Amino acid sequence: MFFASDNWAGAHPNIAAGLSANAGGFSTAYGDGALDRAVYQRFSEIFEREVAVFFVATGTAANSLALTAYNKPGGISFAHRESHVIEDECGAPVYFSGGSRLHEIDGALGKIDPHNLERTIGRFAPEIVHWGRPMAVSITQSTEVGTIYGLDEIETISAIAKQYSVPLHMDGARFANALVALDTTPAEMTWKRGVDILSFGGTKNGCWCAEAVVLFDLDRARELAFLRKRAAQLFSKSRFVAAQFEAYFKDGLWLDTARHANAMAARLAAAIEDSATAKLAWLPQANEVFAVIKKAEVEKLQAAGAAFYDWHKPHGFDGHIGEDELLYRFVTSFATTADEVDRFGQLIA
Repeated sequence: MFFASDNWAGAHPNIAAGLSANAGGFSTAYGDGALDRAVYQRFSEIFEREVAVFFVATGTAANSLALTAYNKPGGISFAHRESHVIEDECGAPVYFSGGSRLHEIDGALGKIDPHNLERTIGRFAPEIVHWGRPMAVSITQSTEVGTIYGLDEIETISAIAKQYSVPLHMDGARFANALVALDTTPAEMTWKRGVDILSFGGTKNGCWCAEAVVLFDLDRARELAFLRKRAAQLFSKSRFVAAQFEAYFKDGLWLDTARHANAMAARLAAAIEDSATAKLAWLPQANEVFAVIKKAEVEKLQAAGAAFYDWHKPHGFDGHIGEDELLYRFVTSFATTADEVDRFGQLIA
């Protein structure tokens, strides 16, 4: 019963087969092979416009390069206080950019509050050299606590960013999970709502190691190519990333895997709601479920083979957590089975 992270899941069989199918022979290196170019074109088709695509190894690299693409001296990027770029990347966006800053914005359950964003970003007048100046706004879709920005919410935050002449970045480590939950299109969830640059994740959703920076602002593409090389993220045998994305997109596999993960999360949430020993912290919107459970009960669950993590109480959560309880996170994936969920449900019934 593996609910610790979707990073724990292996590769989808179709993606593993895609890697094997492209393992032999020769191909132009450094992202200029026929398969690379075909996948770049597939990205453009999916997003309904020409985009620039840069393969990278990790989500941290994607986020760091995305923000560095808009770097400026004294630059400040604004993100939710519990976002991955602030809490879980060891300062990589600051390091990659050579010293830009990250500024925390409050908001309930993982989402930036637009009023807080506007009030905070407005404090940094770009003409005041002492304070630094706005450089970018970053949102996470879906968020670190499994919530999702609606299309109107993305547009509202984008409008604030544009008011201050800064780009909007989307951390899409779980992009597909949010996309299918909103039942929308990649274009509608990104550039049509004002997103300028996207960290597009595949690793959490069935790929072996496939992440990309998707740039809608094509004027930045040449600079980003140099930034990626300098950051040691230019693969020589990039066809092996392209092979993963080729299989990922084929016949809508990436959407099917995300729907499955989300459905397993909903099934798990229902089991927790029916439980006598656990209580759902808030309703999941994608593939992350959060529950309040007694510590003693958790020891029994983990001893029975359930893997999951304790989690910090997020900003805006007003539920009760007793002294003998903690908040825990459960993540489902393309590899989660209904049997796993049901066995866990029996343990907490």
